[in-house]
Amino acid sequence: MRYLTFALAKGRLAKQTLGLLEQIGITCEEMKDPDTRKLLFVNEALKVRFFLAKASDVPTYVEYGAADIGVVGKDTILEEGRNLYEVLDLHLGKCRMCVCGPASARQLLTHNEIIRVATKYPNIAKDYFHNQKNQTVEIVKLNGSVELAPIVGLSEVIVDIVETGTTLRENGLEVLEEICDLSARLVVNQVSLKMEHQRIRSLLTDLSDLIAGSYTGDRKEENHAKGKADGGNP
Repeated sequence: MRYLTFALAKGRLAKQTLGLLEQIGITCEEMKDPDTRKLLFVNEALKVRFFLAKASDVPTYVEYGAADIGVVGKDTILEEGRNLYEVLDLHLGKCRMCVCGPASARQLLTHNEIIRVATKYPNIAKDYFHNQKNQTVEIVKLNGSVELAPIVGLSEVIVDIVETGTTLRENGLEVLEEICDLSARLVVNQVSLKMEHQRIRSLLTDLSDLIAGSYTGDRKEENHAKGKADGGNP
């Protein structure tokens, strides 16, 4: 049996994903060591491997087959535009992609005026304004706190992720338009889905049932027994 390799976005999402996987019997004890410098983590008993990557790199690893499965935010999937299968919404890290700015900028959006848009997500912004709103805009790519852009006059509005809206309110900005809902998604390499169809489909079924609250734990017990029989950490 070949390894099934997972690419996880570094940070809180990776921990949340591992928590979900643990509930269906897929664990990796190596990843629980806070002092480890390892880059690749393995559960030999279950024939699964994990590695952590920058969120924007996860779709690349999956598209090219270095990882069979990846977990990353919908924002990254939209921005990167990689050739892969998005197969499951994990309902983690829910937030929204929005057009934000001062209240006075709302009329610029309503009248489709030519404006400047600052964002970390130029591809998402371009698709929204050019293809959905048919509005001509100049997009400015930023890497830091985009909320600063309309405050200092770099742009009229921004396109950014909004979770609570607290930072916007504290800086005199607000949500002007919603582009789409975001959350963590599970993505799969197209070839891997054919080669490892049964294993991946079983994983998807268990995760779907867990999220829906109907998971029975049968698969978890099978994985647990396999891990013990093979002398590994289930």
